[in-house]
Amino acid sequence: MKKNLPFRTWFYFRLGWSTYFAFLFAAINTLTVTYYLAIEKYPALSEIFPTFGQYVLYIGIIGIPILICIGYTHYKKSPAYKSEADVVMESNPHTRRMLLNSETMLGMTLQLLNLIAKISNDEKLSDVEKKSILKLQKDLAEHMTKRSIHPSKLPTIFDNKSE
Repeated sequence: MKKNLPFRTWFYFRLGWSTYFAFLFAAINTLTVTYYLAIEKYPALSEIFPTFGQYVLYIGIIGIPILICIGYTHYKKSPAYKSEADVVMESNPHTRRMLLNSETMLGMTLQLLNLIAKISNDEKLSDVEKKSILKLQKDLAEHMTKRSIHPSKLPTIFDNKSE
């Protein structure tokens, strides 16, 4: 972590800037510019919004719920968020590694449950099943020693092979 401290600091700075400061600054800037350059210049709009404070209040009462609905639609109802999540999955090696590890664990768990069920019924394991266990053990040991989060060493999402 120490060798990544400058990059981590840069990441946290950008997150704080874009999520909080830039958002707040942009909102204040937009409200100020639209009121003083547009609304003040048109008498019909000046009658609806006689003061800057009332304008901010109306925009808050109307705009915030609309923006919440737009955000909800983006995440829950539109394909936009799914596309964003797909891009993150494809490009983030840490996320891809978690997917590959969980798929490996699911396969191994299923195989172990089948073997436990057979043993609990006092059935003997066949030579094929014993070889399968040894192969699984070898594959998992190899997976543990060769695992990587480097994108060039990960199989693509479309590969059916695990590393």
